[in-house]
Amino acid sequence: MGALTDKIKGKAKEIEGKVTGDRIRTAQGKAQKAKGDAEGAVGRVTDNVRGKVAKAKAKIRRASGR
Repeated sequence: MGALTDKIKGKAKEIEGKVTGDRIRTAQGKAQKAKGDAEGAVGRVTDNVRGKVAKAKAKIRRASGR
């Protein structure tokens, strides 16, 4: 699943657990939400690194005259 989907489903499970008094369901929701947060962070870092690599490649190409 995507990061946003995990965050939304996790929050829903967490709320469901709180409403029903189910501590396990609340914990499952928190875990799924944390997974979504982590996936989102990894995605942002990956995008940032790819952007920096592309800039570096362009700079090398300009310097080498290609």
